[in-house]
Amino acid sequence: MRLHDVNKGIHKNRKRLRVGRGPGSGRGKTSGRGHKGQGQLAGWSAAAIFEGARMPIIRQIPKRGFHNRFARTVFAVNIGDIAKAFPAGAEVTPETLKAAGMAGGVWDELKILGQGEVTHALLVSAHRLSSQAREKILAAGGKVTEIPGPAAVVKGQKKSSQKGSHKTPATE
Repeated sequence: MRLHDVNKGIHKNRKRLRVGRGPGSGRGKTSGRGHKGQGQLAGWSAAAIFEGARMPIIRQIPKRGFHNRFARTVFAVNIGDIAKAFPAGAEVTPETLKAAGMAGGVWDELKILGQGEVTHALLVSAHRLSSQAREKILAAGGKVTEIPGPAAVVKGQKKSSQKGSHKTPATE
């Protein structure tokens, strides 16, 4: 590469294309809009998924399954990885796991899985634990604490009214 090749092909202030300026310009007559059709008119633009007259592919593909967008995302960590990262007697919480770089990203609940071995006692706090993980932590002399998640919504239960709670003895 030579010094004169460094900026080759880079045009910072490229002139705009002047269309409709005669046949010599290469963009005359129809100005690159083709012949007839709705695309020749000014101000017309199609949606990104527009496919002309045919049935769009998004409507041809069958839809299957269900995706609950209100579901909580659960992040899983193996107990063997936790045992390697934390010393004996250490407190393992969602916050300490994030600080250690083991539980990154966005999630709602933390689950400890039972893969791996635990040789020393740990104080583990998580939203969920597998039965294997719980057994291994307790067998190593550690403690397990379950953190409660958000309260479940109870169907059919009405909220208490706030209007009647502000009555004074004089108004009754």
